[in-house]
Amino acid sequence: QVQLAESGGGLVQPGGSLRVSCTASGFTVSTYSMRWDRQAPGKEREWVAAIGATGDVAPYPDSVKGRFTISRDNAKNTVYLQMNDLRPEDTAVYYCNRNTYWGQGTQVTVSS
Repeated sequence: QVQLAESGGGLVQPGGSLRVSCTASGFTVSTYSMRWDRQAPGKEREWVAAIGATGDVAPYPDSVKGRFTISRDNAKNTVYLQMNDLRPEDTAVYYCNRNTYWGQGTQVTVSS
């Protein structure tokens, strides 16, 4: 069955970098559009990055533009989110998803 497993979250200082991963099973990531969303406490879920089946990347929202990069490793069936110049407002649980399938999320905390 379809499963998505995020990993790589953690605590990072402002200005730091982190890469979170989403390893898929039950399907091939290169044949679907994949997304990263995040949800901070008390806030609505926010889309932050998407990559199409052909590898095309959607324009990033202003909140992460120039700092976040989505990528894919077809051999590992894994989607990544590289996050640079992290800010406290990036603190959230980060989820990868494919349509109605979601992972369990990985916590990213940006704090000094």
